[in-house]
Amino acid sequence: MSESHSGTADAGPFAEQQRLFELLSQDTRHLIIQELLGHPAHLMSLAELEYMTGKSQAAIKDQLETLTEAGLLARYTYEPSEGKRDLPSKFYGFTERGVEILHNYKYLRGLPVARALYENTRKTEKIERHESAPRPELPAAVVEALEFDEPDLDAVDG
Repeated sequence: MSESHSGTADAGPFAEQQRLFELLSQDTRHLIIQELLGHPAHLMSLAELEYMTGKSQAAIKDQLETLTEAGLLARYTYEPSEGKRDLPSKFYGFTERGVEILHNYKYLRGLPVARALYENTRKTEKIERHESAPRPELPAAVVEALEFDEPDLDAVDG
């Protein structure tokens, strides 16, 4: 059995599982995934990710590249906003493969908590502007996988 650059075995029944676990568990990548799960549109600009994770843009870009190369995320472009100074045009969001992996690793069970944390985070004016910016559409299978029933808070109050 050969060894990969990380010292893990390349072959065997659990090699892919171990690779995915390492991919998902790295701190910055984990934060990016959690913030994307919590975002109402599940698509975030680089500035939103920087603000919400507290990591530098350089660190985020490196990890976005890793997640994109692994097929979990894709960069989506909203062309009408290209060239507009105040609005982002590039966003990062999940792919069909990405939500399938997140489902298999039970990440999607945390959607309601991720949403609550996101909604209860105080945001700057710039981040609120980015959050409300028009975005491209995610693939229908991704949208469907990320849907969950919002709790009926009126029933709790009454």
